[in-house]
Amino acid sequence: MSPKQETQNPGKRSAGKASKGFTDEERAAMRERARELKAERRGPRAGKADAESDVLAKIADMPEADRAMAERLHALIKTSAPALSPRTWYGMPAYAKGGKVVCFFQSAQKFKTRYATFGFSDKAHLDDGAMWPTSFALKKLTAGEERRIGALVKQAVS
Repeated sequence: MSPKQETQNPGKRSAGKASKGFTDEERAAMRERARELKAERRGPRAGKADAESDVLAKIADMPEADRAMAERLHALIKTSAPALSPRTWYGMPAYAKGGKVVCFFQSAQKFKTRYATFGFSDKAHLDDGAMWPTSFALKKLTAGEERRIGALVKQAVS
């Protein structure tokens, strides 16, 4: 094969299965993130109240089990860390400080997983030695989980 032919079709594989690439859900999340970034580039025309209403709208669109957890987490985060601002991140509820996402909730339905996820970004101050958890699976939210999440969120913004 000549060098010209090789560069004309760089994605073609000669052996093995072709990659399926991203799932429909992953592509949808990337499109939502692109819209969020585009809105951020337009400037702070949309205020804090608009960002929170976007988060509440995303929560309202969730299936009942995820919606109940997301509503409780939203209230818990607002109480535990008032310095965090609600916003969407890849189309999911997230909470930021200084424009940087600190923590987020991911509905189980979003990527068709068996559990919802509550996670922290690298901006969260959770460092504990050489290894620490940054994401938690949630099947339900009890008082014990709420206490633990509240403490982690407070630590994350400290």
